[in-house]
Amino acid sequence: MGKGGEAVATDKAVEAPMDKVQANGAEFQPLQITKKEMAKHNTVSDCWMSIGTRVYNMSNWHEHPGGSVIFTHSGSDMTDVFNMFHPPDASNLLKQFYIGDLVDDEDEVAAMTPEEMKTKEDQVAFEKAYRRLRSQMKKAGLFKINYWYYAYKIASQFLLVGLAAWCASSPTYAGFFSGAALLGLFWQQSGWLCHDVCHNQLAQQNGQPFSHWNQALGLMFGNLAQGFSVKWWKDKHNRHHAVPNVHGSGDGLNGDPDIDTMPLLAWSLKMAETGKDSNTARFMIGIQKFSYIPLLTIARLSWLQQGIQFCWNVESDGIFTNATKSEELNKLQKAALSGTEKYIEQALLILHHVWVFSLCSLRPSFLSGLGFWFSAQATCGILLFLVTSLGHNGLVVYEANERPDYWKLQVTTTRNISGNWFVHWLCGGLEYQVDHHLFPTMPRHSLPKAHELIVSFCKEHDLKYHEDDLFNGTMDIIKHLDQIAQEFITEFPAM
Repeated sequence: MGKGGEAVATDKAVEAPMDKVQANGAEFQPLQITKKEMAKHNTVSDCWMSIGTRVYNMSNWHEHPGGSVIFTHSGSDMTDVFNMFHPPDASNLLKQFYIGDLVDDEDEVAAMTPEEMKTKEDQVAFEKAYRRLRSQMKKAGLFKINYWYYAYKIASQFLLVGLAAWCASSPTYAGFFSGAALLGLFWQQSGWLCHDVCHNQLAQQNGQPFSHWNQALGLMFGNLAQGFSVKWWKDKHNRHHAVPNVHGSGDGLNGDPDIDTMPLLAWSLKMAETGKDSNTARFMIGIQKFSYIPLLTIARLSWLQQGIQFCWNVESDGIFTNATKSEELNKLQKAALSGTEKYIEQALLILHHVWVFSLCSLRPSFLSGLGFWFSAQATCGILLFLVTSLGHNGLVVYEANERPDYWKLQVTTTRNISGNWFVHWLCGGLEYQVDHHLFPTMPRHSLPKAHELIVSFCKEHDLKYHEDDLFNGTMDIIKHLDQIAQEFITEFPAM
């Protein structure tokens, strides 16, 4: 009954008087399952979820190509997350996990007031509307790739790293600072390319992911260019996309790893509360409006460390505490990367550090080379994480059991960045963060056209659309951090 795990005992009330069906060569009788019953199966080892009206048992399925994102919606509906990330033929893989169909709880429906029934009907109509919008965008060709655009982006990367090496070879201060800035910019822009590739935007054929090229390009701009494990990044980033700004519960896999930054930064009072008994956490929360930007300069170093931990299965943390670690996540990550794929990732990470060392050794002395390396890391940290942080931080944070539907979750937790042509180039498509989160497989060059349609849709349905420039958006984040700190001090005063 599903490749994910063993059959799980269910209430007799949900057994279905239906014809038996085949799954994995075995015959079984599909169940009729209410949302209340499905919600009980909400862990990695006991994971049911629905896509459309069908229910699937994904318990202990560690082979999901997209990583642990499969468990972010344990016990709940995953229709839109599945559709936004997968090509149409991916639904064929679901057959092996099928266990039954969703049905209304008759007692619950009978107890609903007319107002509650109207709210339910309005929600169904809203979901149909945004799914219809996606279909319209596909018909308009917004998901088709412009290969010339990405050829230019890839060529410009070779130019950036070449200029960085040329500047690094100059013994002057100008060579030092310009070379470090260009190397940091190369890493940042490689990050945007890797991001596009891992969302299946880049290597497509007839609208479908061209997996071998996609994998090769991801390894090139992830492991080799940036020093980040692609498999680790995809696991982390896919969970972020599925549940942005959601504070996880239990094993944490139903939450956004990008906001799991305690004890350094707290994005909600609930998050801050987890550090109320720690002197270190209390201190860091108290100064977080001042420490926010300095922390961005070392964020890239944290990612380098976590990539190494992931690829070599290192249990203990190094300099940076891995806030997102949990026993279940460790199990999933160990199962995610193995065999030849693991050796390729390890080899490319080693090659990354070799070529970076070689470039930095162009400086006239060891100390100059070390300073060059640190300056490039800090530059990339600021340029990369300032943009990604602006995309979500300082906006509403939901508890896992209180998150809204897919569209409202993405729109209310995401911020676009306004600015001139340079800002658009610098942000690598993430200036359209809201639009990207709604349609993550849409190529970057189509986002401006999609943006116009999405703004119109949000106005039609009375949804607030967040947008700000780099400076004011950053100030909003700092004000938000200060507000959380003040609330924390008031709610949990030092003893």
